Amino acid sequence: MYPFFRLAKTIIQSKKQPTLSYTQQDEIQFRCHPWDIDLFLELNNGRILTLYDLGRTALSVKCGLMSTLKKKRWGLVVAGSSVRYRKRIHMFDKITMKTQCVATDDKWFYLEQSMWVKGEPCSSVLIRAGVTSRQGIVSPQQVIDAAGEQPLDVEAPEWVREWVDSEQHRPWPPTIVGMSS
Repeated sequence: MYPFFRLAKTIIQSKKQPTLSYTQQDEIQFRCHPWDIDLFLELNNGRILTLYDLGRTALSVKCGLMSTLKKKRWGLVVAGSSVRYRKRIHMFDKITMKTQCVATDDKWFYLEQSMWVKGEPCSSVLIRAGVTSRQGIVSPQQVIDAAGEQPLDVEAPEWVREWVDSEQHRPWPPTIVGMSS
């Protein structure tokens, strides 16, 4: 089940905190609960992706994006992700999640997120996210202007550019290799 109570708590807490720019790194903290674990008594990989939603929500509230979305009747969409799992997170571990927009292009925002326990990195994800309207994808520049923010004035990191490039070569629709009919 989606963590609606955690989501509500994240939104309420984020509204009480100082505002940030979408380019600044945000941090939230929470614990790994019994309903977050898998058969091996560690944070489930699918749940990790769901919990990363909370970090993006917190940043969106703190930078004013949520207000802009509401005003414009826009939505958010995740259009891709690349995840690394490196260290197990166990039940009741206190997790610090870091979220930051690291790049934009003509269509997408690229956010880097990571989970840390006791100062050690456990997982990270690169998210390609967009803002949607009834007309389709809203350009990041239009979103940035509507939110009264400044454009991201740094070049995308090389590893982000390489991931974006590699995604261009991935077939769509998906093909199943080695399967015969």
